[in-house]
Parts: sequence; C-alpha cells; structure tokens
Amino acid sequence: MSGVVESRLAELGLSLPEVVPPLASYQPAVVSGRYAFTSGQLPMVDGKLPVTGKVGAEVTPEEAKDLARTCALNALAAVKSVAGDLDRVARVVKVVGFVASAADFTGQPAVVNGASELLGEVLGDKGVHARSAVGVAVLPLDAPVEVEMQVELTEA
Repeated sequence: MSGVVESRLAELGLSLPEVVPPLASYQPAVVSGRYAFTSGQLPMVDGKLPVTGKVGAEVTPEEAKDLARTCALNALAAVKSVAGDLDRVARVVKVVGFVASAADFTGQPAVVNGASELLGEVLGDKGVHARSAVGVAVLPLDAPVEVEMQVELTEA
C-alpha cells in the first residue's frame, strides 16, 4: 500500500518514476544521519531527456520550468530509494537548481520554481525549503535543468 505522499502524487496525476541510474561514479542519493542528499537529477523520462539545449535559446523558460518539475520528481524517487518511504520526509531543507542558460537569460529563479512548486504541492509545509537557482554554461547530456536536494528524515 502506498503512503500519504505517494497517494498525494496520485491525486496530482503523478507517479514516482524509477530511480534514474547514475551517469558516472556516484549514487543517486545517500543518507547521513537524519538527512538524505540527492545527486543532481536531470529531467530524464523513460531513460532519456525529452529536450536538450540552453534555456532562453533552444528551450523556453516555460518548458524548462516543467523540466524542473520532472527533476524534482526524480529527486523524490532517489530519496525514496534510500529512505524506504517518502512519508519519512520531515522536511525538504535545501534545493539547488542549475539552469543551462543562454548568455542573456536571467530567469533562473522562475525556472527552478517548477521544482519548488512541485515539492509544495506534494509535501505541503514539509516541502518549504531554502533554495539556490544558478545559471550555468552547460549541464550533463546538454540537459536544460538539473536539481538536487537535501531532505531531513524522521526515524525509520
């Protein structure tokens, strides 16, 4: 039986994807003490990127915001893989979003809102977090967006 968080995902018409396999020598998420730390999650869907390129050039800010939602969903899957149950999330502490940006693009915060808003919709007050939204020249596989997060867990 799914927990409260996964039931909320279903109410939103979403399902938790399989954990995205690492592209190199790292784990999708690790636990240290009461915290889970995810690696940067790309907006992979069924093993591939639906869109590539720079935000503000080949990718619109609206498309990128939707991709950031996908990154956050992938990050939740990574958290579940190490926590066992998303109902153990006490709160999302920090989200860092990286946006592969055209030289004149300055809307990184609006793009990363896609991830932040998803976490709020799914986790309510537990999804409220500190955040950084960073513009970068390029991301792995020419992804437009990458999101990582730090989550406090309850005792198992």
